[in-house]
Amino acid sequence: MKRIAILTAGGDTPALNATLFGAVTRACERRVEIVGLIKGFSSLFNSRAPHVVLNPLFTPIPELDPTYGGTIIGASRDYVDASDKSALDEIAERLKKLRVEGLICIGGDGTLNGMQALSEFMPTVLAPKTIDNDLGLNYRHEPDEWVLEPVAGGDGREEYVRKSKHGHFDLDYMVNYVTPGFATAVFVSAQGVERLRTTAESHRRIAIVEVMGRHSGYLALGATFGQPDLVLLPESPLDVDRLVERTIEIYDLQKNVVIVCGEGVVDERGEELGAETASTDPAGNKILSGAAEAIRSILIERLGDSYFTSKRRNESARAAIFTRKVGHTQRGGRPIFFDRFYGAQLGGHAVDLLLEGHVNGVAILQRSQERGFFIDSVNANDFRDRYGLIHARQVHPSFYDRERLRPSTVGADYLMPIFTNALAADDMEAHRLTLFRSGNLTQPYHSVNVDVNKRIRYLDS
Repeated sequence: MKRIAILTAGGDTPALNATLFGAVTRACERRVEIVGLIKGFSSLFNSRAPHVVLNPLFTPIPELDPTYGGTIIGASRDYVDASDKSALDEIAERLKKLRVEGLICIGGDGTLNGMQALSEFMPTVLAPKTIDNDLGLNYRHEPDEWVLEPVAGGDGREEYVRKSKHGHFDLDYMVNYVTPGFATAVFVSAQGVERLRTTAESHRRIAIVEVMGRHSGYLALGATFGQPDLVLLPESPLDVDRLVERTIEIYDLQKNVVIVCGEGVVDERGEELGAETASTDPAGNKILSGAAEAIRSILIERLGDSYFTSKRRNESARAAIFTRKVGHTQRGGRPIFFDRFYGAQLGGHAVDLLLEGHVNGVAILQRSQERGFFIDSVNANDFRDRYGLIHARQVHPSFYDRERLRPSTVGADYLMPIFTNALAADDMEAHRLTLFRSGNLTQPYHSVNVDVNKRIRYLDS
């Protein structure tokens, strides 16, 4: 191969530029030209196919900085529909006109679906990214546990049901142990939890902090580094009685409680507490909003004003219980060392996979007790069930203590290798040198988009 293309799709994460940097650096070493497609798959739907040469004369462009969050080539939530043959034919023709011989997609499960359709036209490889850490498997045959069964009522509808689960679990069995972007998102979330604690302590209040993750609770689990008192995961249906009991126990002791909840937390019937069922995001996912507010309402009702007045608190339950969302700050900003290093490694490995003839492959980050972290690859179909669907990886039940509403020993064992050396000295030094720089007060923000736009080329030019 002499020329390959690369795109970033889906939501932004802090490690995207680091992954791009690793891919471009490796392409330079192997004397391959690499073209960045602007705004993900939307570039391929555009007849002009906007793109940027990322390594002219086999030298990375200066705008590509692995310490800069997000992606300099832009991202979108447009995806390729495998059933739209005419669109696929047009995309294949555009890639041919670009003289591209292979494609690297940086993304999650939606990107993987779009990539699979394109793999019939040319070699394609995925470099994973998602702050949710849900692209992976707890063990190799996990997708085989999903089956489609008729819905009761006989109207012909079917629903996914998870059958018998793997009996024995071992951390060494995990496929794609962790995805770039997760570590930085946990770092931001844990800091947010840590900072809210002093407000809860000072005002004798109960704080409920909502983190992202959709139906996977890895971010909530990781936020335990900020030392919340209770952690609620989407994988574990909310036991209201136990939540109230533990909240009272802790508040009676220390006059404040901090609770972390994942945005996809469900009730005992499996219904999302914060779901807005009438709206979806561009990828077709149900938009989740308000899990923390739903939990707040439960605690207000169950504790009542009398509980707080009995503690000589001259305010209502509504005033004593507050919520905060960490929100999109989890997805943005400078990536910490762990994400920069392994994001770059995975990007470089994706280039190697293409040049070695892999089709529809995925670069993955593995870990074992003997080897520690190492880079490997799997076939993309390993993530699919028998019907072709990719399911978001969920936190394994052994990671969570439902009685204590906290991570279990196994959950702690999972997290510790990621975060023991996740930060480097330059992570903190970067804040000292850049955040309070005097020029920040006098100079306007300069977007990298301004510089990258000057490099954009089009098929018709």
